[in-house]
Amino acid sequence: MALRLLHHTRTAAVHAVLILGAGLMAYPFIWMWRASFQSAGEIFGAVANPPPIWDSIAENYGRALFETPLLRFMLNGLIMTGGILIAQVLTTVICAFALAKYDFRGRKILFALVLLSLAVPAQATALPIFIVLAKVGLLDTYLSMMVPYLTSGFAIFLFHQFIKSFPDEILLAARLDGMTEIEIVFRIVMPAMLPAIAAFAIFSITFHWNDLYWPMIAIRSADMAPPTLGLLFFRSQGGGGDSFGPLMACATLVTAPLILVSLVAQRKFVQGVTMTGVK
Repeated sequence: MALRLLHHTRTAAVHAVLILGAGLMAYPFIWMWRASFQSAGEIFGAVANPPPIWDSIAENYGRALFETPLLRFMLNGLIMTGGILIAQVLTTVICAFALAKYDFRGRKILFALVLLSLAVPAQATALPIFIVLAKVGLLDTYLSMMVPYLTSGFAIFLFHQFIKSFPDEILLAARLDGMTEIEIVFRIVMPAMLPAIAAFAIFSITFHWNDLYWPMIAIRSADMAPPTLGLLFFRSQGGGGDSFGPLMACATLVTAPLILVSLVAQRKFVQGVTMTGVK
């Protein structure tokens, strides 16, 4: 009886900590969503008789959608994150397959370099990449936003852990059937590792959709701005405090696709992360 009571107490304590942590993480989003339904006076508590909520919603979301090129910002973000994800998957799956299944001189050193690259911050390479892009005239383009992220050390490590446990007998049978190494990668290995790719896709899309540091360096015009940089353009053009409601509406619309993607791919995400740790 005492052991059962202790077990229930520990379970309740763990759930209480998790709920508290979830509440702390969710509170800023809840505040943002609530503020997008309010006028500027309501947000700061300076209005005794606030306008009807539907008037505030129409005002804030109307200004967000029609006074700013928000859809253009989101299209830019879609092109940028989609291009980066496709390039990362194509390059990292091949690299991970070679490191996991080929025995060649220097393999361990190369894998160690991949792991070391995870410790290099993006800010360390920003200046040389910026200088090169400026010299070749590629700044303020989609390619300029994608260049620093065309491959990923984290993805190579993640996929390496999955491919390492892939049965060698299946690969040998494919080679005996006359399949080339590229065909093996794209027709056999890649379909089997879709959960791992889905897990990495959530990491990649979330990071690059929310990235502000590199777009601020590479992009100059509002027409090429991704969502996060577009919010800064909107804020700088919006003026005073009366723009906080529309700004929160813009932030809500920009955040909504990430929330939907996370909810839809949640099961694949958990499955992919779990499978990469199984040998």
